Amino acid sequence: MRMLMDRVGRCALVPRRGAFAILCDSIISQQLSIAAAATIFGRFVRLYPSRRLTPMAVLASTVPSLRAAGLSEQKVRYVQDLALAFQDGRVQPRRFSKQSNEDIIAALTCIKGIGRWTVEMFLIFSLNRLDVLPVDDLGIRQSIQRWYRLPAPPSPALLRNIAEPWHPYESIASWYLWKARRLPES
Repeated sequence: MRMLMDRVGRCALVPRRGAFAILCDSIISQQLSIAAAATIFGRFVRLYPSRRLTPMAVLASTVPSLRAAGLSEQKVRYVQDLALAFQDGRVQPRRFSKQSNEDIIAALTCIKGIGRWTVEMFLIFSLNRLDVLPVDDLGIRQSIQRWYRLPAPPSPALLRNIAEPWHPYESIASWYLWKARRLPES
């Protein structure tokens, strides 16, 4: 890891605010190219005054307006379910700072369209939780295979063993492994 840190440079993880908007973006971006996701999310945000996404505003939106912005019928249901979870208190972002990673994962994965990987990315890139190890992330697994010279991407169990010395900074190590995928072989 030290070699990767030296080659990649300083870690640039910074917290991002606006849990509802970030999670809407995550839902909308699923299974789309970066460009397509950015276009559709931009249209989605422009549906709202001052481009401010709120659960109440999304719940007040009509299905045809959401579809016209480019959301599939399924993603319309997902963002509406997310908005409802924020409105009815199933998701309480003000409590995130007091909740464990697993508590947040449990709360958010109950929402249609949000799986464990999505929540792990939210924990790392939005909440800047330091101790998240996304064992199912293909990029992490491929990077470990490459930099640890393994014959195949590691299983989740092997990845956990490799990552043991990184605790409690698994998120930072994961960030370096993602960035290291772009580095040339040395």
